[in-house]
Amino acid sequence: MADLSRTLPLTPLTTVRRLPHHQVTDRAALYDIIDGALAGTLAIVRDGRPVALPVGIGRDGDDVLVHGSTGSDFFRRIAAGAPVCLTVTHLLGLKYARSLFDSSMRYRCAVVHAVASVVPPEEKERALLNLSERLMPGRGAEVRPMTTRELAATLVLRLPLTEASVKDNATSLVEEDDDGEDRAVWAGTLPLRVVAGDPVTSAQTMPGTAIPPSVRRAAERVAVGGTT
Repeated sequence: MADLSRTLPLTPLTTVRRLPHHQVTDRAALYDIIDGALAGTLAIVRDGRPVALPVGIGRDGDDVLVHGSTGSDFFRRIAAGAPVCLTVTHLLGLKYARSLFDSSMRYRCAVVHAVASVVPPEEKERALLNLSERLMPGRGAEVRPMTTRELAATLVLRLPLTEASVKDNATSLVEEDDDGEDRAVWAGTLPLRVVAGDPVTSAQTMPGTAIPPSVRRAAERVAVGGTT
């Protein structure tokens, strides 16, 4: 595992140009955003056109793990070395200013630029269990083991977190003193967060089957951490 600096390097790809005072270069902030998310958007250029797909994500040290079907052209291209961009966003609220021009959002986001590596067969099961633990903590112990066929049909990729940027405007102001706007118009923030609903048991589950701890653990994680 790479011994990465605790400060994110500024490169032509990672330097924030719009409102740069919101850029954060602490690597811990990058990990916090990724660890607090269940999904991100993975993008490549395919046949001259941009293509982006939502993917489940899980951090493993200084890498992000993603997985997909070995039959997917999208993931095969990434496995073959196509450069990727992964975006992870936590939308925290809507900022209602006294004009539409000044209205905005509060958010924390990370953008990762990388060339992925394929997790080798002998490490694939461990990587998938790691990813599962990030998405559904404890579920791996409640279900049957993965089969050889399932492992063979799954492509697991590592995205190194060596080139990434973080932008955080969670505490940005809605208004400024002496901006000349009419104070009789309401201004403020509408906070937003993800909330887990009640678990819904599938129709074919045996009646009386208890909701497992992994489901309750996932719900509690959202309740206390705002996972998105």
